[in-house]
Amino acid sequence: MENSILIVDDEEAIRESMHEFLLLGGYKVLTAASAEEAIDLLADNHFDVVITDIMLGGIDGLQLTDFIKKNYTSEIIVMTGYYKDYSYEEAVNKGASDFVFKPLRFEELHLRLKRVLKERLRSKERKQMVAELQTLAITDGLTNLYNSRHFNNQIEMEINRSVRYSHRLALLLFDIDYFKKFNDSFGHVEGDKVLIKIGQIVISLLRTMDSAYRYGGEEFTIILPETSGEEAKTVAKRVREAIGSEIFTPKRGKPISVTVSVGVTEYFIDEGISSFVQRADKAMYVSKQTGRNRVTSLYVEQP
Repeated sequence: MENSILIVDDEEAIRESMHEFLLLGGYKVLTAASAEEAIDLLADNHFDVVITDIMLGGIDGLQLTDFIKKNYTSEIIVMTGYYKDYSYEEAVNKGASDFVFKPLRFEELHLRLKRVLKERLRSKERKQMVAELQTLAITDGLTNLYNSRHFNNQIEMEINRSVRYSHRLALLLFDIDYFKKFNDSFGHVEGDKVLIKIGQIVISLLRTMDSAYRYGGEEFTIILPETSGEEAKTVAKRVREAIGSEIFTPKRGKPISVTVSVGVTEYFIDEGISSFVQRADKAMYVSKQTGRNRVTSLYVEQP
């Protein structure tokens, strides 16, 4: 992919010679005769690097650098023919990636440009790596749902938001029925396939604001912001039915389905996190004790 460069200089001869040189180097190049013209081009184009003279009519090159760093992701190389009037530190403090003096030696400019682009790529790769590590830290590797560690952080945040804005908040907790028996009969590889599919089903049923978690081995939970207990019960029924209708074939010619027992509850103002989660857990166990493959709602603490 071509790197895109913007040259900003009010001297036409310099603009044109730089343009020709960088085109021959394999870059995509546009030019501007002023900072104002450059700002217009930035609004409609992506540039990996902006090479700008400091001395420009109107907005100068350092002001342009400051504007770009506040509004765009382009790297900036600043040029000047005035050794004493401007310093490297001043340009860098404004956000420039490098600083070159006129008269330009194109070979030197090209070396500096390649260095800036290399550092830009490294920075992008580092940010991507950090983002991936952050995702891994909160994601269950098997189901691609969030993990229990992230649940503990998110439930606190959603409770605080619910209290602050007087929004309702509901919670689902569900468990796969007889999952140990399934694993004992067909093996953990087939059991993992069930967990993966359940993760996919749950994700397909969520709104953007909802979030789902693998809470334990075969336990899952879903946080439903701005949702009443009765609305959450409808969601729970959809989850139960969607999972129950999925067919698995752990042994050739022997299709089998799995069911889940679901507990539903709604948050009440001033209660603690533990009582909220425990009530959903109690509701789930009522579903198990009363026959499994069903949804149970609990909205008050049970003795």
